[in-house]
Amino acid sequence: MKATPVNASVKSQLSHDPAPSAILPTYARADVAFERGEGVWMIASDGERYLDFGAGIAVNSLGHAHPHLVSALTEQAQKIWHTSNLFQMPGGEKLARRLADATFADKVFFTNSGAEALECAIKMARKYQSANGHAERYRVITFEGAFHGRTLATIAAGGQAKYLEGFGPKVDGFDQIAFGDHEALDRAITPETAAILVEPIQGEGGIRSFPQACLKGMRQLCDDKGLLLIFDEVQTGVGRTGRLFAHEWAGVTPDIMAVAKGIGGGFPMGACLATDEAAKGMTAGVHGTTFGGNPLAMAVGNAVLDVVLEEGFLEHVAKTGLLLRQRLAELKDRFPDIIEEIRGEGLMLGLRTRVTPGEFVGALRAEKLVAIPAGDNVTRLLPPLIISDEELLEGVRRIEAACVALSSKPKTAGH
Repeated sequence: MKATPVNASVKSQLSHDPAPSAILPTYARADVAFERGEGVWMIASDGERYLDFGAGIAVNSLGHAHPHLVSALTEQAQKIWHTSNLFQMPGGEKLARRLADATFADKVFFTNSGAEALECAIKMARKYQSANGHAERYRVITFEGAFHGRTLATIAAGGQAKYLEGFGPKVDGFDQIAFGDHEALDRAITPETAAILVEPIQGEGGIRSFPQACLKGMRQLCDDKGLLLIFDEVQTGVGRTGRLFAHEWAGVTPDIMAVAKGIGGGFPMGACLATDEAAKGMTAGVHGTTFGGNPLAMAVGNAVLDVVLEEGFLEHVAKTGLLLRQRLAELKDRFPDIIEEIRGEGLMLGLRTRVTPGEFVGALRAEKLVAIPAGDNVTRLLPPLIISDEELLEGVRRIEAACVALSSKPKTAGH
């Protein structure tokens, strides 16, 4: 029998395989598969090298195959993989203390994902109000364009019809208001309101940033009304914006915060952080997880913090993000028919374009650069935080080439 070449093209593997895929078809996947990575580069099955400006949707914070992360995971894998939360977790204790020391938080609950971290945050806010004698306070105010996960509760929190359709009645307890409408926010508060949930920068919603004054206003409103302020920093956290967490730019702190993506550097993990006061209702038995706090995840999470908390690392992210924004501004001036607006902070930037995100992402992929589509006609640029100036400028060159290619084509989209 003739052996199949190791680097047979992905297209031949996918298109000519007589057996249909057994994977549930909930994703429109690109016709490329990556088999390994090196820093900010990904190598496809056919040997082509792609510059990664997506980082697995802001997950691969330290790029691919980072030696410190590989070492930490390998070392732990040779010890023990799983014990459950019925026993002490030394790695989790260490990581929780480091997160608490670096943030507003006193307590940490580890999860498998961002959606699970948000579930914990929502339950914690409701339990807090109940513990204070206000069980009627269970509703959470959220914002149009938000994305908080794919569970039944978190799609209800996000409120987007495309995620809610077909799944029966929307889970009760969430009230969406228009993005940036603070008069509506004040009016939305009722005797049943428990908390406000907000992404400091909306990721899936199109890299839309809440002004610092708005976040400060939310903090004051919560203090005045006895509400909890929950920040969803699943995509914005762990250095992505040039601060450890994006809310630090506004000089405000939440009562509860959901974290995931970058904290695991590619290993699935998340966390819900809270003050002692906000967490007062979360007593033994009221919440749990099988895999959260897993020794493998804790080893990688600690390794990520080793790097991100190194002196000068966050300054590097802020500086590199500024360089990227400046170069993108030059492209916007040169290609106004393609790039309409630049959004975001640090290495969480978005390009609102006059073509669809699908067209723009496709043109970038043709130049061997990976980027991520978002809402509001925006394409996200989320390179690993370790990217060098030289690699960043190479990425800009490829974005320029994509703009040139798109400028020569008839426009099929508008907004």
